[in-house]
Formats: sequence, C-alpha cells, structure tokens
Amino acid sequence: MAIEITMPRLSDTMEQGTIVTWNVNEGDTVAAGDVLADIETDKATMELQNFDDGIIAAILLPAGKETDVGAVMAVLAEEGEDPAEIKAQYASGSAAAAPAASSAGSVAATGGNGSANGTTTSVEASPSAGSQSDTPGGRIFASPLARKIADEHNLDLGAITGTGPSGRIVRKDVEAAVAGGTGTAPQRSTQPVAKSGGEAPAAVPMMAVPSGLSDETVSLTNMRKTIARRLVESKQQVPHYQVTVVADMDRLIALRAQLNEQLESQGVKLSVNDFLVRACALAMHQHPHINASWGADNASIDLHAAVNVGVAVALSPEQGGGLVVATLRHADQMGLRHISGETRRLAKKARDKGLSIEEMADSTFTISNLGMFGVEHFTAIINPPNSAILAVGQATEKPVVRDGQIVIGHEMQMTMSSDHRVIDGAMAAQYLATVREYLENPATLLV
Repeated sequence: MAIEITMPRLSDTMEQGTIVTWNVNEGDTVAAGDVLADIETDKATMELQNFDDGIIAAILLPAGKETDVGAVMAVLAEEGEDPAEIKAQYASGSAAAAPAASSAGSVAATGGNGSANGTTTSVEASPSAGSQSDTPGGRIFASPLARKIADEHNLDLGAITGTGPSGRIVRKDVEAAVAGGTGTAPQRSTQPVAKSGGEAPAAVPMMAVPSGLSDETVSLTNMRKTIARRLVESKQQVPHYQVTVVADMDRLIALRAQLNEQLESQGVKLSVNDFLVRACALAMHQHPHINASWGADNASIDLHAAVNVGVAVALSPEQGGGLVVATLRHADQMGLRHISGETRRLAKKARDKGLSIEEMADSTFTISNLGMFGVEHFTAIINPPNSAILAVGQATEKPVVRDGQIVIGHEMQMTMSSDHRVIDGAMAAQYLATVREYLENPATLLV
C-alpha cells in the first residue's frame, strides 16, 4: 500500500514550506527514522523525518519548490509493491492522488492528528470507520503518532474506531480510548519472556492518565495582544546580547534580616528586589549609557537624566497572563523603604485593577526577577525604548569558595540583555560589576 509523504506543519504559524534539499533519490530504500529532506518554514529550516520502511517510488516536488501544508511531495512504495508502477500512476494521473492529497492536507493542516514531522496517508482508499481490520492482510490505517501512543498504553488498534480521513485512526481516537479504558490488549506485554523453568515477571500496571485537559482556543485581551506585538518587535529590531555575573549575597541577606526585624513594628518588610532596584539605580550615575535609548532617527543615542526603573509584575491567567512593567520614577532618589512601599503598591494595583498609562510609562531600565519561583538563571527580552533589562535569579545556598576555603554561602546570578547599538559588551560588564559591588557591600545602599 503506497504511502504519500506530504508537506507537514512544522510550526504553529506555518502555511507553506520550501523543500531546501532532498536527501534521497527515487529508487532509494529508506527506513523509519531516516531524514528525507530539509524543509524551510517561516521560522527555521527543519528535517523531514520518515516513519515507514519502503522505497522512494516518486519525488513529485523538486528542491526549491514552495508548497502548501498538506501537499504531496513524494510517494513511498512498501514491500511487495512495484515502485515503477506507482511512479507511472502518478505520472499519468491515474492514481487516486487527488482525494488522497485532499485528505492529507486536512490532516496536516490540523497539526494535531498527524505526526509533527510529516503526515503520511495511504494512496488507496482506506477502510471506512469501524472496519479497520477488514483490509487485505489485516492492515490497520493509523497515523504514526497514533501508533506510538497506542503502543505506550498497550492498546489494540483493531478495537479502535478511526475518525480521521477515510476512517484513519488518529491521535484523538487513541487518546479517547485511553481515557475511556477501551481497546486494551490483555495478551500484549512488553515484559521479557521467562526462560525455561522460570516464572514470568509480573505485569507492570499502567499509570492512570490525569483528566481535566482539553483542546481550546483562548482569545487574547488587548493588553496581551500589545505585549505580544511589542515582544516580537523587540526581538526582531533590537540586537540583543547577554552578560551574566554572580554576586555574593551573604552580607545583603544578613543585613536584610536585621532591618526587617527592626522595621517589623512599622509594617515594613524589605525584599532582595528592593536592594536590587536601588543598586541598579545608583549605578546609573557611573554608567549613564545604560540609562539610555536608541534615537528615533536611527543615528543617535538618547541619554536620560531621570532614572526610572521598571519592575516587571506577573499577572494571573485570569487577568490574561503576561507581564506589565510598573515604573519607579527617580528611583536613584528613593530610599529602600520608599522603594519597597511603592513596588508593593504598584504590584497590588496591577493585579487588582490594572495600572494607568502613567504608571507604566517612561521607564529607562527594567528589572525582571524570577527568584521567588526558584529560578536561578534566565534571560529576558528588552522592553523598548529601554536599552537593557536585568534578569535576576534566586539567591541560592550552595558550597562556595571564600578566602580559599569551601564554605556554605548564598550566590545570585544576574543576566543583563542589552541593545548592542547602545551598550557595548565592556560597558555592560562594567555596569554589572558596579551593581555587584553595591550588593556585596549593602551598607552603601543605606546612605
């Protein structure tokens, strides 16, 4: 039964793909797992993987050809079939290629029923739903992904009704069988057969599949649409690069604990992020090019007098998710207590009823801190018109070297993404060194 190889959907936005090069020729024998071609999508060049054993009977689209998702690119002859006869059928147009190609397109376009790396469909008409095992030789028509899932869950494909094109068993059919507990093949086992005179090992029970997940499309809020648009623009238009430093946080953690104990009666609780905001703001005076923007004329750099530090605030899924940036204006003139109070106020307002345009505008530098989620290291996307954003991880307790001795200490990683048009690598490194100096000598942040 000849197999059609169609243009797969390799990304969520892919509508067409280009065959960069074929790695096989007509007449070549191929096996499951072989790379047949390189496909260029709207995002990257990716490999087209084969899922069946056979012989390449016909290559229908040449290298360099751009084609729609689901279009038939080649045909694979299986064991016992004559590749020349199949090629002649396609050359003359006598094969049932039109309906099969239509079915292949519908499967590939969904991106869910076929393989992520290439959807293959039978050239000949597949059996109708409910008669999967009535084909000559007992062949069952199922997508490679459906077969894989069925094998993992010890399911008999012959007992599953297909809802795909021409009754083909697709992923959702197998997942429905798993959820409903149907189609289990009790005689099937992946356990090794016992040697003569020994006992067969006990069957391993299958893990229960959690319920509650479902396919759905979630509409974006206008704010989420804006966030998505700005992030894409930032990554496409701003030449990002990253520099990472590690800071010794032992002294800061000790000072913070002492201050919080003394300020508890006043309802003040300082966070590590409060110290970080002040350190970043003060360091701008020594490194003004960090507190800058790329000029609107694309031929200048705008240095800012005001140090307005933006603090990223995560929103809940119920609020549309994503991040908003609350602006701490003139942060270099704010003390730790003021920074703490204003940050908490803005974060609460962002989550309760939303920030005003004024409260989100005019930041000149942004800090994104995921340390409270246990993250040690990550990189962040620049928030235009800023030229830099600092991604901060958790201050973790670990074995460290202090004065030539291995001791237990706290270290925190900071990674700054910078706009290379404004900030050179050495400038970023020098700025981070100054921030680290403030954090490792936190008493300097009190004056």
